[in-house]
Amino acid sequence: MATTKSVILIILTVSSSLLFPISEQFSNCSPINPMNITNCKKLITLGAEFGWNIHSNTEIDILLTIRMPIKWIAWGVNPGPQRPQMVGTRAIIGIQQPNATLAVRKYNITSDTKLGCRLQPSQDFDDVVVKNMRGEVNPGYMSISATLILPRAPAVYDISKLNHVWQVGFEADDVLMEPKMHSTFLQNVDSTESINMTSGHGLSVGHRRHHLRTVHGILNIVGWGTMLPLGVIIARYFRKCPIPCEKWYMVHVSCQIVGYILGTAGWAIGLWLGHASRHYSFSTHRILAICIFAFTTLQMLALRLRPSATDDYRKYWDMYHHFLGYALLAVISVNIFHGIAILKPNKTWLWVYIGVLGMFALVAIGLEIFTWSKFLHAKSKGEQQYAGQTGQSGSGPQGSSGTEPGTDPLPGSQ
Repeated sequence: MATTKSVILIILTVSSSLLFPISEQFSNCSPINPMNITNCKKLITLGAEFGWNIHSNTEIDILLTIRMPIKWIAWGVNPGPQRPQMVGTRAIIGIQQPNATLAVRKYNITSDTKLGCRLQPSQDFDDVVVKNMRGEVNPGYMSISATLILPRAPAVYDISKLNHVWQVGFEADDVLMEPKMHSTFLQNVDSTESINMTSGHGLSVGHRRHHLRTVHGILNIVGWGTMLPLGVIIARYFRKCPIPCEKWYMVHVSCQIVGYILGTAGWAIGLWLGHASRHYSFSTHRILAICIFAFTTLQMLALRLRPSATDDYRKYWDMYHHFLGYALLAVISVNIFHGIAILKPNKTWLWVYIGVLGMFALVAIGLEIFTWSKFLHAKSKGEQQYAGQTGQSGSGPQGSSGTEPGTDPLPGSQ
């Protein structure tokens, strides 16, 4: 009953995190504020901060700041009403020059750019007027700012739902003013948003996917990466030796069931994310995840299909069950590290999981040492008892056994 309540509590907690996303973070404006920007917020990717002023429904000031060492920085608007995307963006890109200044130019991002064709500065955009472009480079961050005059047709550029895109890159030709292709990590791909510039709230598919990836990672780390190893430790060390526990099997099964439920939920979210991500895929991570789910399901069938203790092939089934369980733990660890590398989060996730593995390793090593020391002690005690019994049986009445005084009789001697 307690286990069931715990599972329900965990599922409710995860469900609430799915239904109520993390609130957006509003921040102070960048120290570089040439246009007296008053509205500022942190964007969901790349450590970017976005600021703006609204002069009218068609005229806005923008300021984008990135706090990382980069070669170029970009921001642009994408005509609606379709979702924000790179193709079709009217972009402002600042490229760092050899003299440590930032040269800002206008660029038209087309489908050819996505295919890897060269991106050259544009003279003007067809529908958007850009003026007062400016770029700043300071230790630790880079920023671009400009004033935009949008066309009067609100269906195309509506400040209540403005599609905007931001990006960074690490390579560029500063002579030809040509930014090279940016990275294809998830943070770069998700750097799009539909923002209500009146309220500051963003409506973004990328934000939802970003949140679901976080939930996906937490469920897999807790389910596959924590509860399953805990169940294995309980089955190995609390069954008979070194710490007997009468209810070890119930605790072992409870840990495996909870881990399987959470891991399966995380796996299902991962499948949805993979299906929704049309422009990128991670085949290794997906194949390992499918193998983990399939073989973990096979392990869970032991609850119903485990042979009885009297069956002749029970020992072979035990060997298979134990080997597959240990192999799954290794594959799970590899895939979790691979997933963390894909997400490219801060180091907190990585160190948390390393801490979990380190804790399990210390517990397992400590219990293993205790098991062997107890086994060797019992073996030594048994040998002493055996030697005492054989010595007593070999001695005759009143100590006459046919051996010389002071000599030890041979085992089994009469």
